Amino acid sequence: MWDVEFLRLSPGADDDIHRYVWDGRLHRLGYNPYIVVPSDPAAKALHTPETSNLNNPDLPSPYPAGAQFFFRAVTAIQESTFALKVSFVVCEFAIVFVLLDVLRCTGRAAHLVLVFAWNPLLAIEVAGSGHIDIVGALLLVVSAAALVRRWRATAAVALGLAIAVKFLPIVLLPLYWKRVRIRDAALGAAVVGLLYVPFLHHGRIPIGSLGTYVRSFRFNGPVFAVLDGVAAPQLLVGVAVLAGLGTATWLRIRRSAPEWCGDLFAWPMAATLLCAPAVFPWYLLWLVPFLTSTSTLLIAVWTVSIIPVYIQWHLRTLGRPWGALPGWVMLLEYGCVAIAAAIIALRRSPQSATPRCSME
Repeated sequence: MWDVEFLRLSPGADDDIHRYVWDGRLHRLGYNPYIVVPSDPAAKALHTPETSNLNNPDLPSPYPAGAQFFFRAVTAIQESTFALKVSFVVCEFAIVFVLLDVLRCTGRAAHLVLVFAWNPLLAIEVAGSGHIDIVGALLLVVSAAALVRRWRATAAVALGLAIAVKFLPIVLLPLYWKRVRIRDAALGAAVVGLLYVPFLHHGRIPIGSLGTYVRSFRFNGPVFAVLDGVAAPQLLVGVAVLAGLGTATWLRIRRSAPEWCGDLFAWPMAATLLCAPAVFPWYLLWLVPFLTSTSTLLIAVWTVSIIPVYIQWHLRTLGRPWGALPGWVMLLEYGCVAIAAAIIALRRSPQSATPRCSME
């Protein structure tokens, strides 16, 4: 019901979805979205009313090849932000059905799917603003579900496609060690490589404005904010990736593969996001499908405590320039997580042990 109401609204003030329409339109017209700059006078004739006011018009696209093909597919049906929002809601519903199937086949309570379905971020960032992250989250859930059923090739390809939507799940690679065969991993890598072939420019793999994002974009990243200026941003992004890879490796060593232990997928991505230069609310969409156990309670709290950051877009609608997030907002967001962690630590019995589950 929330989705229906939010679908009726115009996209949120973050307006990334207008960039999606632009990228899909360019791709369909035979242009390279990693090269064409929206504000270039030569590209003026390519704009539509929905793309003429997209954000960061001086930068080419930062979105990976998998996202580009999704934009193209949807805009080929209807070139509008509404069509994209509907497609994202379809992906959200698909996640619900995949989760239900996994929970039932592993003997877990089906009502746990409500932890995902009732999360407020879905209405705001999927049906409301419309963000491509939900597509990647669907592919990642499919990959995790395929691991449960030992469909190794499917798991590897789905993970590759998820990485091709956004690079965040690359930190989960250690979880697939010895759970997929070498030929499965090669197949997944080949699929990702083929997606980039149409965008090659002078034989190079394009990255668009991704480098600019790393160097310049800062928002709601507490760890990065502390270290920024001490080291180069590229190095700090590397640290964020290593934090996720390290978490995934530790979990892989500590536990055998789960029947459905969402924390194995949630915590490595959460560790990377915590150290990232920007932590926008829609980034947490990647985590929401995996919050089906008590061990992910802190992440669940984070998906709610992050909501006050929307004040930044409200301030922009009032005419204030985009700037650093007010300190009290970050204190409230991460303070709630810290308080929840303290309560859990106090209530936990010293004799309790982390449950182990197997998928070997």
